[in-house]
Amino acid sequence: MSIEIVGLAAGVFATIAFVPQVYKTWKSKSAKDVSMHMFLIFITGVTLWIIYGAVKKIPAVMISNIIIFILAALQIFLKIKYDRNKTAMKNEK
Repeated sequence: MSIEIVGLAAGVFATIAFVPQVYKTWKSKSAKDVSMHMFLIFITGVTLWIIYGAVKKIPAVMISNIIIFILAALQIFLKIKYDRNKTAMKNEK
């Protein structure tokens, strides 16, 4: 078994871990329990992993972290969108 397979498996599991949270936020149209600070810090770390993977030429690190970056950015977008919608609804009352 190649160690590259271990890296790819790690990337798959790390990526899949974000899917339920993004789906739940999208489905419920609520992100009240999502920490914006955590996601901003996390996305910074993921960006650094992408750079590391690119410099070291490690496809498993680059690909998985690019996908994780996209999912985390989507989560941040949903957080901003649904928090604004909630604020707008409160102001209408």
